[in-house]
Amino acid sequence: MQNRFKESLLDKNVFSVTWELVPGRGAREKTQEEAIMAAEQAARGGKIHALTLTDNPGGNPAILADYIATEVIKKGIEPLVHFTCKDRNRNQIESQLYALDRAGVRNLLVMTGDYTVSGYAGRPMPVFDVDPIHVLDLISKMNRGLEYQGIKGTIKHQPSDLFAGAVVSPFKATEAEQMVQYFKLKKKIKAGAQFIVTQLGYDARKFHEVIQFIRQQGWNIPVVGNIYILPLGTARAMNKNKIPGCVVTDKLVAELEKEAQAPDKGRQARLDRAAKMYAFMKGMGYDGVHIGGHNVKYEDVEYVIEKGEELSKNWLDFIHEFDFPIPGGFYYYEKDPKTSLNTPNPVDRKNRPLDAPVEFIYRLSTFTHRLMLEPGTPLWKPMQAIARIVDGTSLERPYHAFEHLMKVCLYDCQNCGDCALMDVGYVCPMSQCPKNQRNGACGGSYMGWCEVYPNKKKCAYVRAYARLKRFGKEHELDGDIIPPPDWNLHQTSSWLNYFLGRDHSAERMGIERYEKKKKDKK
Repeated sequence: MQNRFKESLLDKNVFSVTWELVPGRGAREKTQEEAIMAAEQAARGGKIHALTLTDNPGGNPAILADYIATEVIKKGIEPLVHFTCKDRNRNQIESQLYALDRAGVRNLLVMTGDYTVSGYAGRPMPVFDVDPIHVLDLISKMNRGLEYQGIKGTIKHQPSDLFAGAVVSPFKATEAEQMVQYFKLKKKIKAGAQFIVTQLGYDARKFHEVIQFIRQQGWNIPVVGNIYILPLGTARAMNKNKIPGCVVTDKLVAELEKEAQAPDKGRQARLDRAAKMYAFMKGMGYDGVHIGGHNVKYEDVEYVIEKGEELSKNWLDFIHEFDFPIPGGFYYYEKDPKTSLNTPNPVDRKNRPLDAPVEFIYRLSTFTHRLMLEPGTPLWKPMQAIARIVDGTSLERPYHAFEHLMKVCLYDCQNCGDCALMDVGYVCPMSQCPKNQRNGACGGSYMGWCEVYPNKKKCAYVRAYARLKRFGKEHELDGDIIPPPDWNLHQTSSWLNYFLGRDHSAERMGIERYEKKKKDKK
């Protein structure tokens, strides 16, 4: 069956356009009816290749995007479902992917998702059992025909037909935040992302940075730029970081305030700004755009497309209108004074100051690592021998209690039993990251601060990057894909699981699995 959105992205002669709809909370309310009406208009207009449908945006409950997607298909246009990790465990995610595949809803934009904010009877518990990289890996395996062990041997499913993309933010203020975004992007593509969509921002140089970075890596993957038709009220909220990940500077807010004095409250200026963004993204080599905005009508989207096409021939003329840098913000490339964009040359990051302190605990951790936590280190064999002696005996409980006490004091250990400390610069992603991200930062950090604890707690990956950079090892964060924790190991000794080859590190480290003894009856 034809997938018009996929074809548009893969066809270099087509500039793909998607329009974002927010169906909202409820089943038969005005917002749901408006979303279906918009789908009818978009299908008749023929200029939009897919309608994107949000998944509990802002961490608030809303109608399931999956169901609205099935209604969108009936109107004759492709849906692109936002698929987040915040509300479901890995089994529910797999179940949902089967349902989407069977329903013919094939286009997915996989992302971490906003931290949960509101819901029935109060704030709900976030899930974050897996991250976007794990979901992309699962989708890749489903598209090849998922294999798993059944009672009578290996079972292989019929291949799925899912077209899954991922998100990256180039709009980060600090070096650490920006670099871990690009490190995580590498993992997303390695896991099977088939297209990339940028986060929301208004700095032309940053839009140029991310497309140039992707092309320099040699990744032949479609890239879609994010255009948000920005009203003043929303701009003020984004400026105060009330919508995590979306960057609107003081300078841009000031311009919008002037525009709002016009008789139309700045509506035409908003549309023209979006059209100019369309133009420069097409000129930079993007494969498409993702258009969104509060109360945006189909005729607004059509105007942006038509005007953007008209302006795209002279796209460089508009770059100076999108000079909205974060004051003192980091750029991956050196600035090109001729175009006000970027040269192909990365900046020298070696002597830049660190974005977080390197605490004594990291030095203690790496000293311990060099002493006993890797095959070939001085105490590796004695520690492995002790683990084999303790395993499955009455000594296991006090051994585990001692380990847990030490790790609670040092790392606020959550006792997951499948430890990722060594993978994240000895910053525990299960206790220090509210979203439990084991493969890189989410897109919600701001000025180095965690999305959930702004101005109180540094992003776990900002801390990890600073620790690793201090010793020239920051690229450890774009290495192997770290699997989700195995809950069979929950509340067991991570030291035993590590030394005896039972956790996620075993294969990578070449640690032979040691079979667990039965516990003493005493």
